[in-house]
Amino acid sequence: MTSTTRVVLCVVLAFLAAIGGVFVGRALLPHPKQPGAALHEVLHHKLALNDDQQAKLKVLEDRFAVQRRALELELRATNARLAEAIESEHGNGPRVAAAVDQSHAAMGELQKATLAHIFAMRQLLRADQTPQFDAAVVKALTDGQG
Repeated sequence: MTSTTRVVLCVVLAFLAAIGGVFVGRALLPHPKQPGAALHEVLHHKLALNDDQQAKLKVLEDRFAVQRRALELELRATNARLAEAIESEHGNGPRVAAAVDQSHAAMGELQKATLAHIFAMRQLLRADQTPQFDAAVVKALTDGQG
């Protein structure tokens, strides 16, 4: 067996081992929960919403999905502008500082829109449903901290 063949064989075996490791890791390790999954679980499965609440919630969620997508695209665009500024200036110059400010503003708009959505959903709830919802909101905001 030539040295080139050995190198190719080693590369192929390493690649297959890496693929196997990823497969085993994904199969055995727990998947991280999406942020807000507990809130979604509470809203859709634990609060026993009536038909009117469910219909209004669907409207809110559909509207917010569009708004969130637009804000996330804006955030991606600001991150791209930040990357361009960093590549251009290679330091913390005026373009980088401006791009950071734009990125922070986009993040802030997404957070404000998310909070407005949460408060709008809360308005749909009866008084007996709000404590569990509020606890899920607090948990979603503090999960992984501490």
